[in-house]
Amino acid sequence: MKADPGVYAHRPYRGRPKIEWPGGKRVAFWVAPNIEFYELQPPANPHRAAWPHPYPAVPGYSIRDWGNRVGHQRQMALLDKYGIRGSISLSAALCEHHPEIIAMCKERDWEFFSHGIYNTRYVYGMSEAEERAMLLDSMDTIERACGRRPAGYLAPALSHSEVTLDLFAELGGLYTCDLFHDDQPTAVDVRGGQRFCSVPYSLELNDTIAYVVNKVEPRRYGQMICDAFDQLRLEGGTVMCIPTHNYQVANPHRLAAFERALDYITSHDDVWVTTGREIAEWYLASSAEAGELK
Repeated sequence: MKADPGVYAHRPYRGRPKIEWPGGKRVAFWVAPNIEFYELQPPANPHRAAWPHPYPAVPGYSIRDWGNRVGHQRQMALLDKYGIRGSISLSAALCEHHPEIIAMCKERDWEFFSHGIYNTRYVYGMSEAEERAMLLDSMDTIERACGRRPAGYLAPALSHSEVTLDLFAELGGLYTCDLFHDDQPTAVDVRGGQRFCSVPYSLELNDTIAYVVNKVEPRRYGQMICDAFDQLRLEGGTVMCIPTHNYQVANPHRLAAFERALDYITSHDDVWVTTGREIAEWYLASSAEAGELK
């Protein structure tokens, strides 16, 4: 049995060289809207049920449908207001089911990275060939619909295998969001030797974790975001990510708290408001640690 994932070096945070962000900015800040598609009756996976109650799971399905019908545009308008380009964790099936969302995001030059095909189809139990085919399908679909091949990956519903990172790197990916181990990008050792990295993606600030798992009220969630930003800005050379879901953060009673946090963060002039791809590309081009893998 493995004692750890075995894909990154242990480098103590204290005394570590600070990452120099463009223009001397102290924090690289990105927002990762998860724009997903959930099937009402997905294929059964013996390792995990898609819904907590029997078919038809109308409540679970419909609140997520509300997110794509209503919540997305509400969240998009807010990010527009503060000059934030979203980095979309995209269920590739959305390219077929909701091409209008893809078009709106393309108009704003948002980033699209892969979140699998459906968020109700998991990697658990897949063979390596099956997982490779799924990854390739998602990347090809996004490239056709969005005009650029995705650089990043977040496994659907955070389901992944021991070879997920290897496969994604072999297919041309640059970064993963599936390792939650650091507040800076880190080099990831993949079997093919490609330059590949982890970009911080916070589960602590993920709105679904905050609202559904930890039962945080909106005002407290907004304050958590501001507190995290203050600490990461103080330390410098760090990454701050807010992962969102259009059926969570864009609810009418939650949006104001989220807006106050965005207003606070973007009011600082030493913040690089960017995307996941841009963070990964900057890190891989400039980091000595990343170069050690070549």
